[in-house]
Amino acid sequence: MGFPPMLNALKGRFFILPAVAFIAGIIAHLGFAPYDQQWAVPVAIIALFSLLHHHKVTTVRAGFMIGLAFGAGLFLAGLRWVHVSLDIFGGLPLIVTLILMLLLALYLAIYPALACYLFIKYRQQQWPLFNVLLFTSAWLITEYLRGVVLTGFPWLSLGYSQTTGVYSSAASVVGMLGLSAIICLIATLAFYAIKRHVKSAVLLVLVAFGSASLNSQDQLIEQQRAVNLALIQGNIEQSAKWDAKAMWPTITRYMDLSREHFDSDVIIWPEAAMPAVEGWVQDYLKLMDSAAAFNDSAIITGIIGRTPKKNIAANIAAKPPSSINHDYFNAIMTVGNDTDSRNIKGIYQSDHTNRYYKHQLLPIGEFVPFQAILRPLAPLFNLPMSSFTRGDWAQENLTARGFKFSPAICYEIAFGDLVRANMKSDTDFLLTISNDAWFGESIGPHQHMQIAQMRAIELGRPLIRVTNTGVTAIVDQYGKIVDQLPQFEEAVLRANVKTVSGETFFYRHGQTPLITLFAILLALCMLAGHRQNRLTQKLAALNKGYSLSKD
Repeated sequence: MGFPPMLNALKGRFFILPAVAFIAGIIAHLGFAPYDQQWAVPVAIIALFSLLHHHKVTTVRAGFMIGLAFGAGLFLAGLRWVHVSLDIFGGLPLIVTLILMLLLALYLAIYPALACYLFIKYRQQQWPLFNVLLFTSAWLITEYLRGVVLTGFPWLSLGYSQTTGVYSSAASVVGMLGLSAIICLIATLAFYAIKRHVKSAVLLVLVAFGSASLNSQDQLIEQQRAVNLALIQGNIEQSAKWDAKAMWPTITRYMDLSREHFDSDVIIWPEAAMPAVEGWVQDYLKLMDSAAAFNDSAIITGIIGRTPKKNIAANIAAKPPSSINHDYFNAIMTVGNDTDSRNIKGIYQSDHTNRYYKHQLLPIGEFVPFQAILRPLAPLFNLPMSSFTRGDWAQENLTARGFKFSPAICYEIAFGDLVRANMKSDTDFLLTISNDAWFGESIGPHQHMQIAQMRAIELGRPLIRVTNTGVTAIVDQYGKIVDQLPQFEEAVLRANVKTVSGETFFYRHGQTPLITLFAILLALCMLAGHRQNRLTQKLAALNKGYSLSKD
């Protein structure tokens, strides 16, 4: 076949559908921070659902390709900030970073592709409402799996696009994944309503208005008890973060910024604000402890924790060599006064328990899978502090000046189940510390902030976020940012934040009921769709046989 005939053969063919799906995926990323266009995701899902109904989409392979293209557009556009880390701090050539970005986007796109595959395989042309349930349940379950498989990467889940929308309060009942389900229900019902399916139009109105009224925030009660906070944003360049020569200047900067704010109850420093192993700076920690306690204050800081290995002989081959005898943790700890009464003695000891060890470690950045193979390949796999040990799933809250903080370090805030597991009924505040300098002036830090806001809505507690370069902010129990510092400035945020009592429905029950419900719905839809498809095939075979015998 010559080139001109090939062009004629391609003209108007299937390849245009994935291209449109890719554009729809790009449009979808506008629904997330910093753009916050709440309409973008539902419109993109309507476009995707329309493509799946195109007369040329007759095979599961076609459905898979359309879903893959949609996911590729969403993740290439929405996760372009990953390139900043790979290119500037990973030490890799540009072409390699672009290839890695493409591979990451294609991997994540497999999950929406799988949802579309299941939809095409089991859909029933004459059952619109069945198709609505099938698509919504398939999307929700695959989105959930994306957040747990291979340690999980739940970034850009659809529900985050509604963090500040009219459906945001519904997250206090159904969580972020529940918002994803609401988006899918509204989009698919809207598609059939446009096609003049009356039942879909009626259900669209019920779902749209009913979802907006979902709210368990009326069970939250703001207390008069308040904490006086000083949030320290040091604005340390990432290139200096793990430079041994910059260690003491970094620590000194944070202490200098804090010194004038010892009149606050709690001073909070960001992730790894002390870029040193705890054992190296114990004398300094004791001085910090004494100074804070003397002023009836407390300091919460990120640091590198270290504990002796329980079985040195079993870990003699550990790498790098400095980790042979110890486990290292990305940690937060409190020094100074941890009680609500004056205590000038302080609390710090090398084994004191007022600390938290990060559980959800970032692949490559904090641990390297198959490190014996990967570490020799490129500087990317030898980033500083990339051999951390995982902390426990659920740990005690940090206490400071009598207030209880439920902590999450950086990437952990994206894992709703983990954050919920570490919150207690008497927790006063959610606390997340981070170092988003890795992502430069990209959209990444804004998406990270948006994710943190969702946790505040789900769990019904004010959230304190402290970062090295921003966004440092205070979020109320409704997910609204009430105060924040500008990015890339050395600054201190002072605020009085009231405590809140009461529990949201989501805190009490989590996302297990929702996932169970939609897993059952998906299984029932697949079973019913399979049986109907077999019946249709048998009827087609009988009709064909009858036609042949008649002829």
